[in-house]
Order: sequence, then structure tokens, then C-alpha cells
Amino acid sequence: MQKILQVVCVVLVAAAVMFGGRWYMYVARGETPYDEVGIALNGYAPAPLRAWGCHKMQERFFGQLPPYGCAGPDGRSWL
Repeated sequence: MQKILQVVCVVLVAAAVMFGGRWYMYVARGETPYDEVGIALNGYAPAPLRAWGCHKMQERFFGQLPPYGCAGPDGRSWL
């Protein structure tokens, strides 16, 4: 039973590192705010992380339309 719990924990940590790392690369270093995988990962992020990510991308891509998930009610302004 302990071995199964250990394997499950390792898999969960590995998934968090893999998906979290990919999300961070999209937010902090992506070439475009319209990367489909990054948009999907940002959509699954908790609200505080998503807000931070949208703010970070707004600083990096000033003057561009926001990607899905970072758009305000009118679809043209950032959150």
C-alpha cells in the first residue's frame, strides 16, 4: 500500500512540474500570447495564478489583443 501511495505522489508531483513549467514558459517567455496549449493551461490555472499570468502577458504584449481567458467583458481589453 505504501509503494502505491509513493508512486501516486511521484506521478502527481511530476505532472505538476511538467504542466506548471509549461504554463510558466507560456506566460513568462512565450513568443506570442495566442499559443493554444498555453491558453488551455492558463484556463485551468487557479484564479490568482491566471490573473498573475494575464497581467504578466499584458506587460509583455502591450498593444495586442488579449488571448482567450485574459480578455475583459468586451473581449478587447485585458483583465
